[in-house]
Amino acid sequence: MNSVQPIPVVVLAGFLGSGKTTVLNHLLGNRGGTRIGVVVNDFGSIEIDAMSVAGQVGDSMVSLGGGCLCCAVDGSELDAYLDRLAAPVHRIDVIVIEASGLAEPQEMVKMLIANENPAIRYGGLVQVVDAAEFDRTRAAHPETDRHLAVADLVVLNKTDRVDPAERARIEREIAALCAPGTPMVGADHGRIDPELLFDRRPWTETRGQLSFEDLIAEAEEHDGHDAHADHAHARYESVEFTSDQALSPRRFIDFLDRRPAGLYRIKGFVWFGVPGHRERYEVHAVGRFLRFAPGPWGRGEPRRTQLVLIGSGTDGPGLLRELDACREEFPEQTPPESMWGVLRYVAAADRGDDPGAEGDTPPGERPQDIPAQDFAEDAGEDPGAV
Repeated sequence: MNSVQPIPVVVLAGFLGSGKTTVLNHLLGNRGGTRIGVVVNDFGSIEIDAMSVAGQVGDSMVSLGGGCLCCAVDGSELDAYLDRLAAPVHRIDVIVIEASGLAEPQEMVKMLIANENPAIRYGGLVQVVDAAEFDRTRAAHPETDRHLAVADLVVLNKTDRVDPAERARIEREIAALCAPGTPMVGADHGRIDPELLFDRRPWTETRGQLSFEDLIAEAEEHDGHDAHADHAHARYESVEFTSDQALSPRRFIDFLDRRPAGLYRIKGFVWFGVPGHRERYEVHAVGRFLRFAPGPWGRGEPRRTQLVLIGSGTDGPGLLRELDACREEFPEQTPPESMWGVLRYVAAADRGDDPGAEGDTPPGERPQDIPAQDFAEDAGEDPGAV
């Protein structure tokens, strides 16, 4: 069991001109005190000059003021550079990969899930789409359909360049190409709330385990935003849920399976109290991507569930009612097999299983959401093996 929480690795994908680098620059410029590691194939497009280069770390890695690291790599070097970024000396909180020029998004997901470094974990695939060029891009790149099918979150960028009717049509087409329930967020000039992808830390905070109070503070924090960021942040609402009573693993998984498309992010800790599974389960969801990470409770830490849900246009009171319905009065009487649904989303390293265990089904989805053969056939494996 890992006591140190692994660093999430978020993949930012999209065709040339979709606005990936613009989204990335916005994340870098509005990260608060978060230390972001960035892997790109051409760091010249990142606004290094505007971020005050602090000094060189290596031939293909630079350290930027405020704690960003950028690597210029190709696919064969990815594991090595992720290892370097994940080194404790860098105190990185999250790693973002701009997938352009590295690999197909689906291949990138498989590479990350296959990575054996326990210090990192796959954190979701974000597909950036140019609203103004969607039809032309799809005609020129038929693989667009395949990329959208495996996305955990879709950013429909440049929405300011299409009228409402055109945007609605594009959103319908994208929704039809994505797996059911895949959330989509609109953006102009690449401006999305960083908290949809990772926890933003205050500038004064050092790396450490986020408390529930930290999560709430970050969900509500507005200080340090520019006018555009304030406007983007206002589009989202956060809902907090706390329960000293254990949750039913089956009912909670059912809630997650049915979560609305407008619910972009879920983070926090869950107390199930099931015999043999009495750890604290960290939960992390970005779009459709879902992962649980069991870990020990802190000394004197009360056993409770603490969650923050971030979304747009969601029914906050309704979400709280659904979570209330997940409470379990007698968790000690809950059979251990009720945890199977949760354990499917626990990384093999955290379970102590073999690397090929079913908890690593890419990209963090259950088999009914994305058929396992979609990935197995690409890898030359038996399509029937999950």
